Amino acid sequence: MKTPWMEMTVRDFQAALASSSPTPGGGTAAAIALGQASALTIMVCDLTIGKEKWSDGWNIAEKAMLSSVKIMSRAGQLADEDSDAFDSVMESFRLAKDTEEEKEVRRAAIRNATLVAAEKPFETAKLALELLEFLPELASKGNANAVSDVGVAALLASAACKGALFNVDINLNSLPEGMALEIRTNAPEIKERSRILSRKIMDEVRDKL
Repeated sequence: MKTPWMEMTVRDFQAALASSSPTPGGGTAAAIALGQASALTIMVCDLTIGKEKWSDGWNIAEKAMLSSVKIMSRAGQLADEDSDAFDSVMESFRLAKDTEEEKEVRRAAIRNATLVAAEKPFETAKLALELLEFLPELASKGNANAVSDVGVAALLASAACKGALFNVDINLNSLPEGMALEIRTNAPEIKERSRILSRKIMDEVRDKL
């Protein structure tokens, strides 16, 4: 049984990422980036809540904190689930295909595994967008001494969102157009919303620096 990515040292995880093994790959890296973005957001919230000087930011910090804790936990799970999903795709391709029945079983297995491989990074992208939604106001009203950390959190969350959507797209391209309709419909909107929010957050951060 392999060690969960979140239980590795940073050095060991980077070594695994740098290896020629297909997993971990970009989807796992995106989930890890989301976890880092969430952790930084939690730090900024903690530095804001209870500090009278930043009382205007308590409300957004409390909301962001509550969401970020959940996102950080789920991001760690998605890091493993993403690589497990890709491993399942590879296993499906190795199924027997000598008879017509075997070919059909193999085809269905590949499609089902590929669908899961699209669903996992799609969830990462959705959670990254959820995190980004809090950051413009946190940058504006939170502890100004940590505004650069909001900026880094935003960059990581943006990379997680856009990177995860790359993985969504590559898997959708392998599926019939009638599959994953919800993902096909919503992914472009998530990408555009993340782009707009990322720019807004950067503007807020620069105004505070």
